Amino acid sequence: MRSGSGAVGAFAGLGVLCVAVSVVLFGVLHVVPPSAGLDWSSRTISQYALLSNGWMFDVATLLLAAGSFAVLVALHRAALVRRAAAAALLLWVAGLVGVVWFEKHNWSTGPSMSGDIHRAASLVAFLSLPAGALLAALPWLRAGRTRPAARLVALGGVVSLLCFAPILWALLSEPWTGVRWWRAIPLGGVERLLGLAEVATVLLLARWAVRATRRSEVSSSSR
Repeated sequence: MRSGSGAVGAFAGLGVLCVAVSVVLFGVLHVVPPSAGLDWSSRTISQYALLSNGWMFDVATLLLAAGSFAVLVALHRAALVRRAAAAALLLWVAGLVGVVWFEKHNWSTGPSMSGDIHRAASLVAFLSLPAGALLAALPWLRAGRTRPAARLVALGGVVSLLCFAPILWALLSEPWTGVRWWRAIPLGGVERLLGLAEVATVLLLARWAVRATRRSEVSSSSR
């Protein structure tokens, strides 16, 4: 059991480290030129990729994807995720990679196929993580096992969906308001809030994996 616990802790720790470095890089983009000149309330985070220091966005996003995958491995080794939850979390990772691989529209030159795929990948990523968190946590909540940690993971999923709700409202209301969805809300601010909620959810998933394994280890040693 100790070797299993050590592996879970190692993968979870690696995931947390990658996510932490990712968050630092995203933060740096907000304070160094030329990316600091963007209006964070209206411009999406992926707009940074079009600037001269856009490599920082790419590295930060790929680190978030790598960290999330490491956390998923930890969850799998801790036997906390079933197939549906694992598939949803893998889609989150794939969506993040797609966001980097396919650059967003550069409206100075016009729309592109790459931009369309980028937007789809963003949507997949934003929705897959909360779905994966809820799919992972709900069976454990119903069974009453590892309840506090699972409850926090479920809360992270719910908060992430609530943060996505303004984007959904802007999309659905566009036909009768006549306001383009990206102008109906402070899109950049909403996206950043959503990103923070989803990063927090990944960290809660890592914490859950470690705590569940430690609890299992304690239970086994007390028998």
